Amino acid sequence: MIKVQNLIKKFDDKTVLNNISFEVKDGETLAIVGFSGSGKSTILKIICGLLEEDSGTIQTSDGDIAMVFQYSALFDSLNVHDNIIFALRERKELRKKYTEEDLNEIVKEKLKLVGLENVENKYPSELSGGMQKRVSFARAIVTNPKTILYDEPTAGLDPISSTLIEDYIVRLKEETHASSIVVTHQMSTILRTADKVLMLYNGACVFKGTPQEMCENGNEYTKQFVTASLNGPMKMLTE
Repeated sequence: MIKVQNLIKKFDDKTVLNNISFEVKDGETLAIVGFSGSGKSTILKIICGLLEEDSGTIQTSDGDIAMVFQYSALFDSLNVHDNIIFALRERKELRKKYTEEDLNEIVKEKLKLVGLENVENKYPSELSGGMQKRVSFARAIVTNPKTILYDEPTAGLDPISSTLIEDYIVRLKEETHASSIVVTHQMSTILRTADKVLMLYNGACVFKGTPQEMCENGNEYTKQFVTASLNGPMKMLTE
């Protein structure tokens, strides 16, 4: 479960998040959408502890929080095997928990979950963008997290690879029963992965509801977003 209440975050004199509240239950996926700079990724960074909120409260289920970064963020100098088990080797409380044989089995299991096999010895530079993304998924779930955060998981991918990644977001939700948040600009990702949608504009919430409600019964903000129109209440910054 993720419960955010009255979240406020400022950078200098700019309010990036203004009184944001939402809840994501176990096994649910929330899509956070909006223009670039609307505060979407800032919410993820606060939830996982990379940033500190100015005020408000955040509650998450006991257990690990996993973050899947926008461009995979794999370690170039490590092969797939070592990328996936990085947390298991580096975290003090996990270092002595697993044998090398255990680690090998964990890597195979997590790779199988994301549709990859026999790539353990390859380096990120030897993989396609879609494969790198799936390896980053495997790394994220290696500690069996209760919360999974995805920052623009289909960024830079072709439509077919994007569909594959969307399918794995759904599959990982079903396998882990984690609470998930997906920050995205893509309608296909919203429609294929999300149970609920939160839309931000200028740091404020302008819509909450289901993807269907967003498309059919939303408001002037969602209509502009869904139709990709230049006309509407949301104005793209030019400076």
